[in-house]
Amino acid sequence: MISNFFTIIRDYIPLLFSLAIASAILYFANRFLLRGKKLLSQESRLTRQGIIIVLSITAIIFVLLNIPMPTETRGQILSLIGILLTGVIAFSSSSFISNIMGGLMLRFIRSFRAGDFLSVNDRFGRVTEIGLMHTEIQTEDRDLITFPNLYLITNPVKVVRASGTMISATLSLGYDHEHSHIEKLLKQAALKAGLEESYVRVIDLGDFSVSYRIAGMLKEVKTLLTARSNLRKQVLDILHDDGIEIVSPNFMNQRPLKDGELIIPKKAPKEAPAKKEDSPEDIIFDKAEEAESKVGLKNKHEELSALIQEKKKGLKSAEKEEKPQIESEIDKMTQKLERLEKEMETAAKKEKT
Repeated sequence: MISNFFTIIRDYIPLLFSLAIASAILYFANRFLLRGKKLLSQESRLTRQGIIIVLSITAIIFVLLNIPMPTETRGQILSLIGILLTGVIAFSSSSFISNIMGGLMLRFIRSFRAGDFLSVNDRFGRVTEIGLMHTEIQTEDRDLITFPNLYLITNPVKVVRASGTMISATLSLGYDHEHSHIEKLLKQAALKAGLEESYVRVIDLGDFSVSYRIAGMLKEVKTLLTARSNLRKQVLDILHDDGIEIVSPNFMNQRPLKDGELIIPKKAPKEAPAKKEDSPEDIIFDKAEEAESKVGLKNKHEELSALIQEKKKGLKSAEKEEKPQIESEIDKMTQKLERLEKEMETAAKKEKT
């Protein structure tokens, strides 16, 4: 009787060890990946939860393999698990896995980040979220468009560089205007619009008109839409002030005009300069701004945390007279880190609401 009892205990020892190991792994994985991680984005939390699920399935299989049972029964159970997993994968859409692979590829390449302007085919906007399965952008209408990651890796994506981009405008003028004079005026318009390193190109010699393209470098890409509008406004003002009509010679007017009358609007009376208002981009791309700010805070948090750890390591080997200064620096950085964490918590709460 007692020998049978010890035999049973001995047979179940591997199972008990496997239960202990699986429980420990799941506990520490949950603690490391999820517990106390209040500042995680929804996408990051979802990814970590997926890792926990995979670990849980692996732990269950590991425990099942250690249950004392006949080899034939164990083989049948493993076959059943294999059939279930194969069925899940088979019934899952192939695009599901492709989108996950696409998300991993986008994160590895890092061709764009939250807050960047990008265009895909005829869609244009600012990136608000880069997820494991999809990427979201905010359009000029303030609407949100979600692209499957598979779509982004199979189509050309144009990204506006954060260091600056070229803004341009195209117009057609008659052959009666000397091109060097037009180039000079268009460069003045670009300068007034706040663009740098401007240039003018003659892009077409048509039957009735010459097509010009004025372009210049915009350093502050966040005001991209406003800068495009301002450049066109300045082109209108500069050319009209010089008495140049922005109409092609094949323009036909049905209204009676006096000889020599130009198609140029009358000057409006000058008004006192209005107070500087927020740019429309602040309203249009509000979610993209929040996403970019959140990423920036996270990067600062990581850099500051790494710097604090480096200082603490240096403190151990520092000379006695150097330690007070290093401790003071660590205290200041710790306070700054706490402020950053509060800002990140506020941003996370705002995102949820």
